[in-house]
Amino acid sequence: MIRVVSWNIFKKWPPWHVLVEMARRGEADVALLQEAGNPPPDLAQPVHYGTDEFWRDHPYEGRPIYDRWPLVVQLSDKVEVEWFRAVPPISHLGEHDIAISGIGTVAAARVRPRGRPAVDGFIAVSMYARYIKPHPSTGTPWRVGAPDVSAHRILSDISAFIGHEDPSRHRILAAGDLNMIYGATGRTLALPERERAFWDRVAALGLEFLGPQAPDGWQPSGPQPDVPPDTKNVPTWVRNGRPPEEANRQFDYAIASRGFHERVTVRALNKAEECGPSDHCRLMIEVDTG
Repeated sequence: MIRVVSWNIFKKWPPWHVLVEMARRGEADVALLQEAGNPPPDLAQPVHYGTDEFWRDHPYEGRPIYDRWPLVVQLSDKVEVEWFRAVPPISHLGEHDIAISGIGTVAAARVRPRGRPAVDGFIAVSMYARYIKPHPSTGTPWRVGAPDVSAHRILSDISAFIGHEDPSRHRILAAGDLNMIYGATGRTLALPERERAFWDRVAALGLEFLGPQAPDGWQPSGPQPDVPPDTKNVPTWVRNGRPPEEANRQFDYAIASRGFHERVTVRALNKAEECGPSDHCRLMIEVDTG
């Protein structure tokens, strides 16, 4: 069993200490982080993560392009992790490359149980669907922008690891903060038709939606905005500075290759006492490696 935690840590240092403590207790082997910065210098034990990002050292108009990024982090010696180097979206990739079409949206690595053959492993992807503002020419009032722009780029990047029509020939696990509300019908923080197109594309690529969905997470007693009353969504985000009990929107999800998904379980650690020091809660993912 490989234990994976997916977490948007909002470029904070306390979550790193939580992750190291989880590893010490045997609760996590790999972390898929979003909006991460560099880890703090006073961690109780070192962690390993891929750092090669082609865009990180190339400023735009004299300033850094982005100040936070997704990471795949090795937390325990139970696993072997081989990171992919992020390169521009070229058509012919090297064995150790991944083409990235969105800045700060994807990190990926091969993960397998230590000492086991590569066929027992899987591709692990940390996803962060950044909001992208519309072009100024639109004159739109959408000041924040839309996350589905980044989300579709993420799927395009993951598609490079899909080389057969039979989904069972792939072993891909992707998780993270998509900034979208699954099953949305309202428009407070969602663009339902556009977001539905993303989930349709997930299925078309031979990937399965894993949730988490109730009962694999806490649901509030009151309604969740933008979704039907019978939603199984489990809130994973609360506005920064607000108590976790006020969480009422799910932004974090996991998907996996159809067939391989039967080996994967996911739940949200979203009860008030579980949420931890970020505006997002953790997703706990277990992968049965046989």
